[in-house]
Amino acid sequence: MVDAQQTPVLPAELGDVPGWFPALDQTLFTWFLDRRRALGLPGDLLELGAYLGKSAILLGRHLRPGETLTVCDLFESDAPDGANRAETSKSYASLTRQAFERNYLAFHDALPRVIQAPSSVVAHEVRPGSCRFVHIDASHLYEHVRDDIGAARELLVPDGIVVLDDFRSEHTPGVSVATWEAVLNRGLRPVCLSTQKLYGTWGDPEPVQEELLAMLRAREDCGLSVQRAAGHRLVRVRARGMQPPPFPPSRHRVEPAPAPEPMASAPAGRPRRSRSRRIAADLLPPVVTRAVRRRMTSRA
Repeated sequence: MVDAQQTPVLPAELGDVPGWFPALDQTLFTWFLDRRRALGLPGDLLELGAYLGKSAILLGRHLRPGETLTVCDLFESDAPDGANRAETSKSYASLTRQAFERNYLAFHDALPRVIQAPSSVVAHEVRPGSCRFVHIDASHLYEHVRDDIGAARELLVPDGIVVLDDFRSEHTPGVSVATWEAVLNRGLRPVCLSTQKLYGTWGDPEPVQEELLAMLRAREDCGLSVQRAAGHRLVRVRARGMQPPPFPPSRHRVEPAPAPEPMASAPAGRPRRSRSRRIAADLLPPVVTRAVRRRMTSRA
């Protein structure tokens, strides 16, 4: 967090931006977004809950001409109810829109569309059926997550991907209840589960699951298991020393100065003359100089 009295530290790399966005989820985000691009399937991007912009920065890199990234967050605004206010003051007291925008603009030339409001307004601000990817990481309270999931269903294209953060964290039971309720009763089909996020769709999960499994099985830096529960195929992925995918540095990165070239060694040649010989050569007549040289050589 950045103290308001201090000069903010500008990120040089995506890893410098504070936030909970591990290498595994960066890899999965990138894969899902690249897949849609390879298939030529258009659609906007939406993030509910931005924190300081780490995942939004990655999403912004996958925008294509004519597409929009919308980010919705309270930032420093008042929460709509008492429970949400308590949650916000405890976990996000120092979050500001200015900090988010500063981080985002370190990597991009223009800001996304920013809605500074509760996530409940998104259903009225984003066109239904327009999004190919929705990341939900806003309130952790059951009622809010349930409504965010309902909004995502209306806003996604038929085979779009929704990502639910903190679906199994011990401190967010409301997210877990809302997530599995959507799977069991509201038609959400899991595509895969990472350590902290569930990736799902209201379309047919089988084609994207098969492609995902092929990609994951070819990697050596992740563990993989497939289970079945309540009629759903659950693909579980965990990182094993995984590094995040390559990402361009920010505009604030300072390239290290090149190492100085090693000093060239003196060329081989005649041995350097002693100080006495140099003085003799400079001051004495040639005949005397030759005599001095012979005398000094005979002493050596």
